[in-house]
Amino acid sequence: MKKITLFLAVMLGATVSVCAQETEKKPLTISGYAEVYYQYDFNNPKTNNRPGFVYSLSRNNEVSLNLGFIKASYETEKVRANLSVGVGSYMNANYAAETNVLKNIYEANVGVKLSKNHDLWLDAGIMPAHIGSESAIGADCFTLTRSMMADNSPYFETGTKLSYNTSNGKWSMAALVLNGWQRIQRVDGNTTPAFGHQLTYRPTDKITLNSSSFIGNDFPDNERKMRYFHNLYGQVQLSDKVAFIAAFDIGAQQKEKNSTRYNTWYTPAFIAKWSPSEKIDLAARVEYYNDKNGTIIATETTNGFQTFGASFNVDYHILSNVVWRTEIKSLNSKDAVFATRSNEMKKDNASIVTSLAVRF
Repeated sequence: MKKITLFLAVMLGATVSVCAQETEKKPLTISGYAEVYYQYDFNNPKTNNRPGFVYSLSRNNEVSLNLGFIKASYETEKVRANLSVGVGSYMNANYAAETNVLKNIYEANVGVKLSKNHDLWLDAGIMPAHIGSESAIGADCFTLTRSMMADNSPYFETGTKLSYNTSNGKWSMAALVLNGWQRIQRVDGNTTPAFGHQLTYRPTDKITLNSSSFIGNDFPDNERKMRYFHNLYGQVQLSDKVAFIAAFDIGAQQKEKNSTRYNTWYTPAFIAKWSPSEKIDLAARVEYYNDKNGTIIATETTNGFQTFGASFNVDYHILSNVVWRTEIKSLNSKDAVFATRSNEMKKDNASIVTSLAVRF
């Protein structure tokens, strides 16, 4: 009887050991994402591009890939790294200033943990931007298209980031030194680094409050114009079915080198999401972008870019990793800034877009 008991104990121990090994997290993981869409702009511009301030889902009247990437992630207790290569209209629009193979580097960074007892990391390389509640990955966002504030602030950044998370998970903070405003390579003739901060507070698992900034010059030294930018947003999960995001961006840039005068711009946005079932999400957005001096969005019109926007989208989760989304969107500007097929300029713009996104 003792021999049988001993045999069962050994076998049970071996089974537990095997299960523990199977559930142990692997340091290297491979993942991917792809989002295909069709969009129709009712102004139907000749170039088949959406207006120039649209950098995500930017192609019109054609089936197009917005973003597709393959990502390799490596993570241990003290080291982490990410490398992903991307293609699509998002990459074409946002990486237009980069050269050669850099146009297809979606992410490439390495991080080292600096403290044994604290969650303190130093990361360097090409990283997702620390600014805003929206990202390049559409399936992570409440709405199908990005807001005007998201499209006209950085999606990615290159530099170093020192970050710290408190042990209770309520506070996250980071200080950054960057190559510029959404750049991999610094502008030719520019010798000045840019700086940023991020401070995130999560008082509960249903509330996130975030403050992010950018300070730097994104021009050659002989044209140096300092830019000061701040993003503030709050995300609240009111219930299992209702959530919302309220955000506000404001920026200022010197009118000319060594000037004490500044051009300013600002943009508020509000997005609400309702999930009536596990399969369906509904979201609505209202937003406004004011850049009357054309600092970020140049129009060469009397009043610059002063535009209201509204959108409504319906999402259907076909599978846990596959979502079909459809959105209607309307933009109305103070000046005629939207081109038509006949090259006539209009003050309003309407579009409809549908997409299919998958994670793997």
